[in-house]
Amino acid sequence: MQIESPPDRHAAGRPAGERRGLLIVHTGDGKGKSTAAFGLALRAFGRGKLVRIYQFMKVPSARFGEHRAFETLGLPIEGLGDGFSWKSRDLEHSAELARAGWERAAATIAGGEHFMVVLDEITYPLRFGWLPLEPVVEALRQRPPHVHVVLTGRQAPDELLAIADTVTEMRMKRHHFQAGVPAQRGIED
Repeated sequence: MQIESPPDRHAAGRPAGERRGLLIVHTGDGKGKSTAAFGLALRAFGRGKLVRIYQFMKVPSARFGEHRAFETLGLPIEGLGDGFSWKSRDLEHSAELARAGWERAAATIAGGEHFMVVLDEITYPLRFGWLPLEPVVEALRQRPPHVHVVLTGRQAPDELLAIADTVTEMRMKRHHFQAGVPAQRGIED
């Protein structure tokens, strides 16, 4: 009697396509979108890859937990905005910052030097009309084939979802804010 060896479970489930830069979107109304993107950035950085993080709603002088940690590690993270829109005293200035920030981010993506570029909270300037959607979609389509781009933010436009390789929607089941628990250092910042 001949005994057959078990099939290789990993070989059967492994895609046969080419390795290439991915477009990854983390969206939805739940927590964890930026945290997931930062985890990917840390994973790539830990593998010696060149990574750049742009935050569209944070000020350049922001000192949240992720800024402190990434600064210690030498992982570049840059605030491009002037804070959250509900705190802005000049929404046109906020829009100008978003447009200038997009130009920086687009140049980094097109430059092809980075393995991964994170566009944290980019959906907000898109939704607010501060950035036109079509040039963003086109830049993402035309990126160098080896560049991974991770986008975060609520209500990602359908046009972004349509071109993304991976889309994760974070859904809120419960949030501590609803119970009156305020933002906490090390959790929200």
